[in-house]
Amino acid sequence: MLISGTGGGGKYDYDLFVIGGGSGGLACSKEAASLGAKVAVADFVTPTPIGTTWGLGGTCVNVGCIPKKLMHQACLLGEAVEDAKSFGWKLPEGKEHNWSEMVNNVQDHICGLNFRYRSELRSKGVVYLNSLARFVDEHTVELTDKKGVVTRQTAERFVVATGGRPKYLGIPNERECCITSDDLFSLKQAPGKTLVVGASYVALECAGFLVGLGYDTTVMMRSIPLRGFDQEMAERICKYMTEHGVKFIRGCIPSHVERLPSGKVKVSWAPTAGGGALDSDEYDTVLLAIGRYALTEECNVAAAGVKVDPSSKKIIGTGAGVGGTEQSSVPHIFGIGDVLHGYPELTPVAVQAGILLARRLYKGQSKAMDYVNVPTAVFTPLEYGCVGFSEEDAIAKFGEQNIEVYLTAYKALEHTLPHRADDAGFAKVICRKDDSMRIVGMHYLGWNAGEIIQGFAIGLKLGATKDDLDNLVGIHPTVAEIFTTLAVTRASGEGFGAAGC
Repeated sequence: MLISGTGGGGKYDYDLFVIGGGSGGLACSKEAASLGAKVAVADFVTPTPIGTTWGLGGTCVNVGCIPKKLMHQACLLGEAVEDAKSFGWKLPEGKEHNWSEMVNNVQDHICGLNFRYRSELRSKGVVYLNSLARFVDEHTVELTDKKGVVTRQTAERFVVATGGRPKYLGIPNERECCITSDDLFSLKQAPGKTLVVGASYVALECAGFLVGLGYDTTVMMRSIPLRGFDQEMAERICKYMTEHGVKFIRGCIPSHVERLPSGKVKVSWAPTAGGGALDSDEYDTVLLAIGRYALTEECNVAAAGVKVDPSSKKIIGTGAGVGGTEQSSVPHIFGIGDVLHGYPELTPVAVQAGILLARRLYKGQSKAMDYVNVPTAVFTPLEYGCVGFSEEDAIAKFGEQNIEVYLTAYKALEHTLPHRADDAGFAKVICRKDDSMRIVGMHYLGWNAGEIIQGFAIGLKLGATKDDLDNLVGIHPTVAEIFTTLAVTRASGEGFGAAGC
């Protein structure tokens, strides 16, 4: 059944129509509405193969950053219980974690966020449409709600902020036998013995908190861990995770999965390079975390003439016009967040880009999103924070002869009494010798990584040099102070181990 739009009294029903109710889409829509635009947001979650769905707020809130960080915290608390004994706390022997109680509490928190986002849209005057939006032409979308009712709406401008969904391997039975991160955080039953397929930050983060909560966990990766991140740091993370119970199967990918009468999933695999024997094992849960694909085909951007990258299917930003880097090949259609090709896939990036875009469109401002030197963190058991270039990318960009790398190992004072993580803490600073030792990359492995790198990131934004770091007085005793005393370079060949406080 097709119902026509109600009309807005002008040429179009809306000034701005946002497709996608994630962090970027919500930020853009609320800002545009506050500046006087008539705005609508369409958001619809297609259920996963096992039926998982969620409310307004997008990936980060529902099946990403928020539940992931909370479950990571559950893992850290388990370690803290053991550490407390070394500080004189008399605690009962043994501890037990309740998966269902954790999941219920996490989901209660997320439901509260879903309600808040809907209330904020209402208070800003943004029309919320719980419908799947697909372009019909460059100014029209067709909306299908959960009851199958179809309507059409028009708008002067569109923002595509649909983000992405997890990829599948393309092998038989995987949708019936495997789950993704879209399912894990609301999984009713404990995952049990788990195989995590993938080497992304999602894969390693999930494997990390699963083993920390007491589950037999294996990571199967096709190639390198944390592609796009500094590989020295990535391998140190894998080493730490291995020492703390995560098993790694490298150079392999599942070739077949099947559900056994016992309810377990049998996974078969062979080396990706070929020539190796087929191997297999049985698992209670198989989690696929092999990357994500952009939802541009689902919203039919091709019907509007929007060009996408042939491989990633993401919108290609033109970098021209009032929309800046978020403008697509169609001048009045924009992409923000993970749906844009070649830009950081980070929630705060999408939020800031959406707000600045709305201000350019409806406030006459010119400031565009700065995608350079965006800090980020990976919440593996040994946390990783970074900003700027990896060592590999810095060498490729500026030449090995122009790069100086300062590095140190350290041990946090808090871990001296429990005798934990003796050689895990690590930091490096990458500088350009041909540009006054300007810092082009900072990397930190250790606890509170995101909190530490967040502060130092402003230095890179402002063009800080190694001298600036050396002139900064550290706070003692903290781990962040190690950045103010770095003296050993990789080129020197000297040892870079450091004693604790």
